[in-house]
Amino acid sequence: MLGFISQKNIIIQVLTLCAVIPALSQSVSGKKKLMEEIRTVEKQFETDLNKFGADFAFYKYAAPQAVIKRENDTLIFGANAIKNYYKNVDKKLKAKAYWAPDFIDVSEDGSIGYTYGKYRWVTTDSLGKTKEYRGIFHTIWKKQVDGSWKYVWD
Repeated sequence: MLGFISQKNIIIQVLTLCAVIPALSQSVSGKKKLMEEIRTVEKQFETDLNKFGADFAFYKYAAPQAVIKRENDTLIFGANAIKNYYKNVDKKLKAKAYWAPDFIDVSEDGSIGYTYGKYRWVTTDSLGKTKEYRGIFHTIWKKQVDGSWKYVWD
């Protein structure tokens, strides 16, 4: 009888693994898909910034409750305030920015993602003088009700 129970347990464990492994595989491929969505949004954000300006891009990709931290540890709250901040910056300096995530991850439920990597920010003043800044960015993305990704922290 003990041998029968042991064999039965082994069969149950094997059947359980057969059910779990495909689910794990789907979970991994689903997570990879979400990570690629975020990579695509990061690239479009960069493209839009360089084509239409920082105020446009930072507004377009901001969740309504987004927050950004800028010089002197200043926090700017909300998509409209972020747009106004960059509108003032863009009046003085034409900015271009270049970045790509070195790392992307997504929460298990697929609702939050984050990226970090290196950026290069280039400004040109009214006399044509350019300055370049380099650094590390960290962005937190939140999946919106419509399925799009918007940043909540940058």
